[in-house]
Amino acid sequence: MKSRKSEIHSKVHAIPQLKFEEQNLTAYSGLIIFQALFQNMELKGRLSKCFSHLKGSLIFGHHVIVMFFVVHLLLGFRRIRERDYYHEDPVVLRTLGVTRLPDVSTITRSMDQMDPRSFVNVRRLSSNIVCERLTQELFARITLDFDGSVLSTSRRAEGAAVGYNKKKKGARSYYPLFCTVAQTGQFLDFRHRSGNVHDSNGAAKLMLHSFTKIREVLPHATIESRMDSAFFNEELLQKIDSDGVEFTASVPFDRFSELKAIIEGRERWITIDDKWSYFESDWKPKSWKRKFRFVFIRQKVPVQRKGALQLDLFEPRDHSYDYKVIVTNKQGSSKQVLLFHNGRGSQEGVFAAAKTDTQLDYTPTNSLNGNRIFTAAVILTHNLTRELQMQSKKRTRATTAKRATHWVFQSLSTIRNTLIHRAGRITQPQGKLTLTMNANKKVQKEFANYFSALGVAA
Repeated sequence: MKSRKSEIHSKVHAIPQLKFEEQNLTAYSGLIIFQALFQNMELKGRLSKCFSHLKGSLIFGHHVIVMFFVVHLLLGFRRIRERDYYHEDPVVLRTLGVTRLPDVSTITRSMDQMDPRSFVNVRRLSSNIVCERLTQELFARITLDFDGSVLSTSRRAEGAAVGYNKKKKGARSYYPLFCTVAQTGQFLDFRHRSGNVHDSNGAAKLMLHSFTKIREVLPHATIESRMDSAFFNEELLQKIDSDGVEFTASVPFDRFSELKAIIEGRERWITIDDKWSYFESDWKPKSWKRKFRFVFIRQKVPVQRKGALQLDLFEPRDHSYDYKVIVTNKQGSSKQVLLFHNGRGSQEGVFAAAKTDTQLDYTPTNSLNGNRIFTAAVILTHNLTRELQMQSKKRTRATTAKRATHWVFQSLSTIRNTLIHRAGRITQPQGKLTLTMNANKKVQKEFANYFSALGVAA
C-alpha cells in the first residue's frame, strides 16, 4: 500500500532528557538462545569438572570465569575491563547463573591460579564437543588441516617471544598450532607455543593425537590431512602414511634444488583447464628411504610479467607461470589432488573468523596459564557458535572436491547484530518469567527456529 509523504516524515528535533535508574532491562535478549544451548550441553557442569583438581573454596569458581569469557566474547567485547558496560544486565547474569559479575581483579587473579592441567582439561572439553557433533553426523570423511597462526602482543607476557611475524615485525607473540575440521569449520585441538618456534614444532604429536581421537569416535571414517611446506619431512609423512591417513603437503623448493631442474627440463605438461597443468612422478629426495607420489603443478599467471625477472636459486620462475609441488599418498587424479589441497585455504577463513569475532588475537594477561585459558575459551566460543547453527540447520552441501563446510555458516558478528543485541524487558506476569522484545516478525521467526531446534518452548 502506498503511503503519503506526510505519513512517513515527522518533525522531531528535541533531544530527550537522560535518566538512569535501575530497570529490569537487557540489551542482549538473544543471549537466551545460547543459555538454552549451554543448558542442553550441561556446559557449566562439564567446565566445573575441568577444575575439580584445584583445591580451595572460591566465590567465583574457575569454571564461572571461563563461562564469563565465553559470554564476554559472544557479546563482542575484547578487554576484560569492558565488563563494566554490562555488569548489571539481567540476561547476562542469568546465563552465567550469578547475581553479580566478578570484578576485573577477581577475573585476572583466577586466571593466574589456573594450572597447565586446567588448560589441558578445557582444551579436551572443547575437542570432545566437536567430536560429539562429528559422531552425530557420521561423516564418511574427516579432513583435518594443520597450521600455525601468529598472535601478537604488545605485552611482555610470559612465554611470548620475538619470532616470525609478518604484520608486526619485531613484536612479541605466541604461535599456537591449530587443527581444524574442514567439514564443520571448527577447531579440533591446538598446541599453545612461544612465538619463536618453527611451524613444525610439536606438530607430529598434535597430528597423531588428532588422528587417534577421530579414529576413536569414527572408526570407519576416512581421515584426510592437508599441510603446508613447514610440515614436509620424511619421518612425519611416513608416520601419517603408516597411520592410514590420506594426506597432501606442499613441498619446499629451497630444500631440494633438484626440483627446479626437473620442472625446467619438463616439456610436456598435461592440461587440467585453461589455468592449471601438471605432471607427476614417483620420486624421493636422495636422503629418503622410499618414494612418494609427487604432483608438479604450474599455474598460468593472469597478466604476463614484464621487465627483468628476478631469478631464484631453488624455485623455478618465468614470465607466464607459477609453480608448486604437492606430495601425496591419495589415489585420485591429479586434478582431485590439486582441488583437495587448494581447499586448505578455508582454514585461513576459520582463523580470520576467530580473530575478528572471538578475539583470538588478543592477549589479556601477563601470565602464560591465563593466556592459554583465554585462547581455550576463544576456541570454545567459536566451536559453540558453529554447534548452535549445526543443531538448528540442515546440511546445505555435500562433500566437495575442496572439502568445503557442509553448512553455510553465519558469522558470529551477524548473529550478534541480528539476534543477540536485542533490547528486552524481563517481567513475571502471574509468576511466569517472561522476556519481552519489540515486535519484529523476522526476529521472532529466528528465535522460534533456534528454540525449536534446542527443544525450548518459545
